[in-house]
Amino acid sequence: MKWEDIQKDYKDNWVLLEEVQVDEDLDVLGGNVIYFHPNKENVYKKLLELRPDRSAIEFAGDIPEDIALML
Repeated sequence: MKWEDIQKDYKDNWVLLEEVQVDEDLDVLGGNVIYFHPNKENVYKKLLELRPDRSAIEFAGDIPEDIALML
């Protein structure tokens, strides 16, 4: 599934992707959604349970201005 479609279908949710495709800048281009939830902690728990290959956790929505991200 393309990242643009994931953002529409799973808006404002954290998504766990497997078989992730990325570009040369490591931006997500697409993947298979295997779990989603508005709470990131639930998605991390599912990641530990499933342990998928080539996975990523991404937020499918606009990040609020009052949120700080650590990379």
